[in-house]
Amino acid sequence: MTSVLVDNVGALVTNAPEGGGGVLGVVEDAAVVVENGVVAWVGPRGRAPQGAEERFDAEGRALVPGFVDSHAHLVFAGERAREFEARMSGLPYTAGGIRTTVAATRAASDDELRGTLRRLVAEASRSGTTTIECKSGYGLTVEDEARALRLAGEHTSEVTYLGAHVVPPEYADRPDAYVDLVRGPMLEACAPHARWIDVFCERGAFDGDQTREILTAGMARGLVPRVHAGQLGPGPGVAIAVELGAASADHVTHLTDADVDALASGTTVATLLPGAEFSTRSPYPDARRLLDAGVTVALAADCNPGSSYTTNIPFCIAVAVRDMRMTPAEALWAATMGGAKALRRPDIGHLAPGARADMVLLDAPSYIHLAYRPGVPLIAKVWQAGEPVT
Repeated sequence: MTSVLVDNVGALVTNAPEGGGGVLGVVEDAAVVVENGVVAWVGPRGRAPQGAEERFDAEGRALVPGFVDSHAHLVFAGERAREFEARMSGLPYTAGGIRTTVAATRAASDDELRGTLRRLVAEASRSGTTTIECKSGYGLTVEDEARALRLAGEHTSEVTYLGAHVVPPEYADRPDAYVDLVRGPMLEACAPHARWIDVFCERGAFDGDQTREILTAGMARGLVPRVHAGQLGPGPGVAIAVELGAASADHVTHLTDADVDALASGTTVATLLPGAEFSTRSPYPDARRLLDAGVTVALAADCNPGSSYTTNIPFCIAVAVRDMRMTPAEALWAATMGGAKALRRPDIGHLAPGARADMVLLDAPSYIHLAYRPGVPLIAKVWQAGEPVT
């Protein structure tokens, strides 16, 4: 057993509102005791138990739960800066650019893919992310999808099989045959390496019937569904996600009233990805509409080389506050507890006793500075399961 007292915290965000302090459960002039990687005690520092083996002085700065990034595409090769430049010059975004990354990823060695994956995970960690989900989806062959999942599993347990990202060029004239591959031999090879299954339910990708077929096949193999839904326009993705009890419906930029009602009445989390709208000059999702309807909302970075090449959750928080009508408290909750709910992880996203000690010290007196000072590197220190990582 090792124990650490994190003392002299100016404002501690616990995400445990039952003790007061609003929705974030903020404790002023606080302390945290960590034992063996788990939060053992939180509260006013004057009441902190004595006897910890180590003491860390937070010097009056804010301490928040580690960010939970529940949507990322990190196993890929190459980059698409020219595509980004073209969009900034007026070319609209479509899903077709994914095929460029597929070609580069197929041609890359395991070590090349590992290098990119390692770099992006480290980059995310430096900006406060302590849990990250990672999808396949840039191989689109049995061997390349299984390879992507094995590599992702070297860095996270939150691994998602996304063979249904787009239909690859060799199946362009036979999309139903590709669906059969995804829910058949590819699923058999990939299921042992994944926890989740995802489908890009969108025009130019997979329709509602195909989405349902793939997800139900994955569920039969013990995988839990997630859905890319409503990014480019309204569609059946949200309804299917709620119908199948998916953990999350992601993007959800274009929603009907029926979609909002379905999300509000179900258990599926609406995961918003503002980096994608920022990088494609698309309309932002209306987070206020979802929150006012009682929908559980998460924020994630959607790191990928085409439509959101960022791992920075503080940036996403700032954009969500500025352009998606979220309050600073709502955005931070969505990037921590919301992400934990999207991954169905009760052990992360909060700093109450029993939680994994994933903590981020801000070089600021309040969590509000995450949105108040956009672009400023405010991450002073990060702990993952009680161990310093930055």
